[in-house]
Amino acid sequence: MLVHPAHAQPSPQLADALAAWAGAYYWSDEPGGRWLVLTRRTAARPERWVLHVSLFLATMFTTTIAGAVLRGTISVDGPWDLLRGRIGYASTPLAALASGLAFSLPLVAILLAHELGHYLTARHYVLDTSPPYFLPVPPWPFFIGTLGAFIRLRTMLSDRRQLFDVGIAGPLAGFVVALPILVAGLHLSYSVPSLGGPHDMGLLLGGERVVVGDSPVTLLARLAAHQSVARVTLHPMAFAGVVGMFVTMLNLLPMAQLDGGHILYAAVPQWHRRVALIFWATILVLGWWWPGWYLWAGMVLLLSRGRLDHPTVLDAYRPLPRSRRRLAWVGLALFVLTFAPIPFRI
Repeated sequence: MLVHPAHAQPSPQLADALAAWAGAYYWSDEPGGRWLVLTRRTAARPERWVLHVSLFLATMFTTTIAGAVLRGTISVDGPWDLLRGRIGYASTPLAALASGLAFSLPLVAILLAHELGHYLTARHYVLDTSPPYFLPVPPWPFFIGTLGAFIRLRTMLSDRRQLFDVGIAGPLAGFVVALPILVAGLHLSYSVPSLGGPHDMGLLLGGERVVVGDSPVTLLARLAAHQSVARVTLHPMAFAGVVGMFVTMLNLLPMAQLDGGHILYAAVPQWHRRVALIFWATILVLGWWWPGWYLWAGMVLLLSRGRLDHPTVLDAYRPLPRSRRRLAWVGLALFVLTFAPIPFRI
């Protein structure tokens, strides 16, 4: 609502009323005057905590198995062998599985930080949102044991400021947790001189070396921890950091209802559709070098019901604050830093 200039500071009377307001509020300075945006707290709905906790624990289990496979302490030929209990252990089963925690704990911490960034920001605006849903999958063919996590917003957002804040909070929180994990993990990794061969990083999986493609942030961290002429074999913690950067990059792609799509629509809604089309076509081209891009392109269409554009908010014409426009450039820089055109190759 538009506030009379006498109360726009705010006045003592309005300040008292806002202190008693049960929801959230913030100010929007616009050419026509100063507006007060109020959000009313909705009735709390029961959450399915058993489901959320079960998915979280299942994800911890599948990512721990994946980590143990990466460390070579357990060996399984496929998902059916896992279900039948046909697992090879390098030591006792418990010790072999526990070695995978070096991968699962940091990876799940990154995913949890990302989703809590969204969740807590949405709760700050008293939006109706679900706790995180984690997505466990067998380590085959998804050799990290998870497809990530997500939250559900069960209400329409008031304006582009709310959309922007909720959208960018996840990647920022995930990156802040992933960066020290990446740096610490790279110092635990070992390297050998490349002897004229490629200078890269990778890991052993099923007896084959999987090369992990660099993004600018992983390249800088790798060169800081190891000589530029070295081939680096990643410690599971380092690989968790790399996956965290990869997840951040995927979410920041500026299309549909990904985090990057939220940020782009909130900052420049008139550009969203054409930029989304350009990036969707770009990842199809990149699929020539890494077929996983085809899977991601299909998932984006599936999750957005075949559309790359973004649904509107209640008041799409309320301008985005200048502070958020500056933060949008931070989001763009974060996308550039984490972008890996060829994430994996064998």
